[in-house]
Amino acid sequence: MWEERVLFVDAEALVIDKPAGLAVHPGPRTPESLERYLRDLRFGFQRPPSPVHRLDRDTSGCLLLSRNPKAHKRFAFAFEENRVTKTYLAVVGGVPDAEEGRIDLPLAKISSAEAGWRMVPDPAGKSAVTAWRRLAVIEGRALLLFLPETGRTHQLRVHAAEALGMAISGDPVYGTGRGPMLLHALSLKVDRGARAPIEATAPLPPTFLQAGFTADLLDAAD
Repeated sequence: MWEERVLFVDAEALVIDKPAGLAVHPGPRTPESLERYLRDLRFGFQRPPSPVHRLDRDTSGCLLLSRNPKAHKRFAFAFEENRVTKTYLAVVGGVPDAEEGRIDLPLAKISSAEAGWRMVPDPAGKSAVTAWRRLAVIEGRALLLFLPETGRTHQLRVHAAEALGMAISGDPVYGTGRGPMLLHALSLKVDRGARAPIEATAPLPPTFLQAGFTADLLDAAD
């Protein structure tokens, strides 16, 4: 299973195409997670790899793992210094009037015993910035390319729902929750200084294809 999902591998890094429905870390609502399979991702190394960042459970696509502790620290520092470029694809429940835009909407976390936690717009919250571009429209839904400039929790999901006014299709928290959530981490590039960068692109998952959004529509994403 995992060999088919490897997008990039060398002595210090591994990028996999994480399937939707699998959490990166275990939790009360996600007892099964990627941690259960890390030993299967050693590929000849004695030490299992370690996730450098996270994707939401229902988000598919590029996930970076380090293959040793020193590399892990360097990659984490690259994220902190904004030397990581990520792109995402999402299908939203509507069609934006503009063809592209930039969302600057700070976010904060709220929680309650009844509803659990979620992220909300808050002028006093942490900075959250996302550029976006419309790639295609099919049956009243748009395929968007998201280019996050920051990496806040649920950033793209809240920006779609609150700033664009149209939640990501299938989003169980910020949208209707009907059907699978159509959010995919399309590409990842990590600067490694003098070394060649880590670069990976994840193929479109079946859920996007079933919704009519095929790979040829990605030409506009280049």
